[in-house]
Formats: sequence, C-alpha cells, structure tokens
Amino acid sequence: MFRKMVAILIGSLFIALGINLFIIPNHLIDGGIIGIGLIAKYTLGLKPGLTIIVLSLPIYLFAWKYVRPYFYNGLHGLLISSFFIDLFHPLSHIASFPILISALSGGVIIGIGISFMLTTKSSAGGTDLLALMISKTTRINVGILIFLIDIVVIFLGWILIPNAHIFSSGIMIAVTGLTTSVATSISEQKKCS
Repeated sequence: MFRKMVAILIGSLFIALGINLFIIPNHLIDGGIIGIGLIAKYTLGLKPGLTIIVLSLPIYLFAWKYVRPYFYNGLHGLLISSFFIDLFHPLSHIASFPILISALSGGVIIGIGISFMLTTKSSAGGTDLLALMISKTTRINVGILIFLIDIVVIFLGWILIPNAHIFSSGIMIAVTGLTTSVATSISEQKKCS
C-alpha cells in the first residue's frame, strides 16, 4: 500500500507539472477526461482539476456499483492528480516554451507520470476506467478504446477552441503514449528479473 501511494504521488506530480508547464501555456489538448478538463479551462475558465473530478464522478459511481476493484484502484489517482493540477496552476504563467518543445516535453513528463500510476494499477482519469469497463463487456482492446476517446476529445477541442494547436496536441498525445508504453515495459522487465 505504501509503494502504491508513493507511485500515485510521484505520478500525479509529473502529470501536474507536464500540464501546467507545457500544455496549458500553449493551449495544447490532452485526450480523455484531462483533455475535457483543459477544454473547459480554455473555453470557460474553469479549474481543470476540479472539472476532471466532476466529469469522472458518474464513471466512478458506475464502477462503485458494478466493478469495485476498478473504483478502488482509480479513485486515489484521480483525486490526487486533479488536486495537483489545480495546485500547480500558477506555474502555467511562469514561462512559455516553443510549442514543439512543449508538445514533446509535456508528452514525456505526462507519460512518465501515467507510467508510475499504471505500474500500481492506478489511473489519473475517468476515461481509462471507462475504457476498462467497456473492454471488459465488449472485448474490444482497451488501448483502441482509449485511442478512440482521445480522438473524440481532440476533435471537440478543434471545434471549440479557435487557438488550439491540434497537430501539436496530436504529437503530445503520441509521445505520451510512447513514453507510457516504454516506461511500463521497462518496469515489467524489472519485475520479471
């Protein structure tokens, strides 16, 4: 349990830093619930962390009723990462890096954060949980479901945010996925050794 909490804290810290240092200053959009939280910030001025919690509540209530292990494994990551995202928001006003550097750096940092959580079966947002539950009942690969949800969120951002950088956001999401894949593979190899 201690190892899991440390991984959630470190992962949440990486995610919050990636979002506030690289994503928000350049109006990049992430996928999933985090992406929807960012769209709400850009269009309505809402706090992204709080928005992520509110939007994730129906998914977590469903998980509580039908798939309790998913609920328990995801709730801590959701609450802590959302809290850190809003806590570190002042960092988004410190500096703005060039957009390509932001997309690459943000993707790597967020990917590392997600990897810390995934190695302990935790997550930072509701769409990962939603994809897991849909995959369990439909047998569609969870990675494909997350990818499809991310595409919908990016498309929504493209429609709603005139100054969003969709191409750079796509690069950032791809780098996040690649980093997460590599980092979790390395972690699994260390466990097997």
